[in-house]
Amino acid sequence: MSAALDAAPGRELPVLAVVGVGLIGGSFAAALRRAGKVGKVIGAGRSRDALVRAKGLGLIDEAVALEDAARQADIIALATPVGAIPAILSRLLPFLKPDALLTDVGSTKADVVKAARSALGDRSECFVPGHPIAGAEKTGPEAASADLFVGRTVVLTPLEENTEQCRTLAIDLWKACGARVVLMEPDAHDAALASVSHVPHFLASVFMAQVSGADDADLRLSLAGSGFRDFTRISAGSAEMWQDIFMANRDAVLQELKAFRALLEQTESALAQGDARELHELLERAAVARRFWGSRSGHE
Repeated sequence: MSAALDAAPGRELPVLAVVGVGLIGGSFAAALRRAGKVGKVIGAGRSRDALVRAKGLGLIDEAVALEDAARQADIIALATPVGAIPAILSRLLPFLKPDALLTDVGSTKADVVKAARSALGDRSECFVPGHPIAGAEKTGPEAASADLFVGRTVVLTPLEENTEQCRTLAIDLWKACGARVVLMEPDAHDAALASVSHVPHFLASVFMAQVSGADDADLRLSLAGSGFRDFTRISAGSAEMWQDIFMANRDAVLQELKAFRALLEQTESALAQGDARELHELLERAAVARRFWGSRSGHE
């Protein structure tokens, strides 16, 4: 398959297979279909019900077994929890087309790279790991949107053995979705995402569990406003997916939690000692940093 996304005259567009047609996988399919960069779109995954719904929504044209997806597809996107990727790759390998591109959308990359090399062997040359920094608390094919990646960052962590053709195609696919592509090393990705994605979700989930488990939880929740809603929104995400992320990136998450705990204890001490000045200084630093980030990144 040519690295170019557009089909040559008289040649059909590439067949896309999405394994796990939920929010991210379904949005990837919808975006590429809208851009006219793929032809037939097939879906695979463990949930037959989700595949039926995805077909009804027009996200896929056909639901097939993993082995059939490998036989047909020119491009295969794995949009499953990262813990499922090793087994999926092993099942796909014997049936892959010779020049098929494989990629994933997992939130951790070092473990995925290791799994790809172990499962695929020499075929890892056309596995280009990826992570779109986009999502929502909603899950399932009904949450998919062709606009999900527009203006968003997608991190790719290409392997040393990747062919130029596969690397270029992976980049072009995400650009066709409207995304801004950033290339990183897997370990650097995992360390950064532990700080700005994984630990925030961990803390939001723990806090939500604490509030909802209180004896007067109904009263507390009835009084909660937009601040509580915004802080806890991400805790509504898929428990299975986030369990896999935390376990896969455990060392980096624990390191970030250690740093967070140290600052939390310092701030708690200032509060306990009635040190308003120290408390104010920390609150002001946080406020300024958040305003600057918001104005610079467009996240206000």
